[in-house]
Amino acid sequence: MVMMEVSSDATILNTLGSLQQSITGMVGLAGTHKGVLAIHIPNQLALAITSSFLGMEVESINEDVQDAVGELANMLGGNIKSVLSERGRDIALSLPSTISGEQYFFQALNDVDTLIIPFKAPAGTFHVELQLEK
Repeated sequence: MVMMEVSSDATILNTLGSLQQSITGMVGLAGTHKGVLAIHIPNQLALAITSSFLGMEVESINEDVQDAVGELANMLGGNIKSVLSERGRDIALSLPSTISGEQYFFQALNDVDTLIIPFKAPAGTFHVELQLEK
């Protein structure tokens, strides 16, 4: 759907620090596991992904970009839900939402276990973050 090569070197991070000129898409998880799944994407990469989604050039962070990033978070959340459901876990997903800005920190929940995986795409690096309540 995005039509772009993505790779990861299997590095796992615990913290991310400040996000610069980025957009974050997220979905909440409820049920046997509670938490948040987020995808943090630099603006330039978000523009490239949205352009690929829509098949036309997108030049600024707008509602189309927010929708595309939210949909990516929703698709990732759906994959996690599917894997956990196969293992007998009951998970519900919230509707996706996005935040963006010049500089911000992301901490959706307190007292959580956090897993962050960086991925590389031709237009930049993005991070997928999973926060689960302890």
